[in-house]
Amino acid sequence: QVQLVESGGGLVQPGGSLRLSCAASGRTFSTTYAMGWFRQAPGKERDFVAAIGWNANTDYADSVKGRFAISRDFPKNTVYLQMASLKPEDAAVYYCAAGANVRLWRGMDEYDYWGQGTQVTVSS
Repeated sequence: QVQLVESGGGLVQPGGSLRLSCAASGRTFSTTYAMGWFRQAPGKERDFVAAIGWNANTDYADSVKGRFAISRDFPKNTVYLQMASLKPEDAAVYYCAAGANVRLWRGMDEYDYWGQGTQVTVSS
């Protein structure tokens, strides 16, 4: 089994920054796993935000491209999402996901494991 624990969420003013972390653990976790971030606002579907592969290739949703950056620390089994120039529409619960055989990074069903989420609120 794999456990994912997100942290770093909170309240930030529009234009501000936050860094989310996702710590992975578990006997079966591998650094070859693809890692992704998704978010879900109230009353909306869960949407893809960003993903990073074992080779550090990345992908971003158009809505966050240029503002968010995903990275991973392999020795720490941790993935980060650095968020800048935050907008009210970025407010959501952010979920970390991991998958062993992810072919389509933007597809929720591709991921095997999910964290419990961390709330991001963007408001003045």
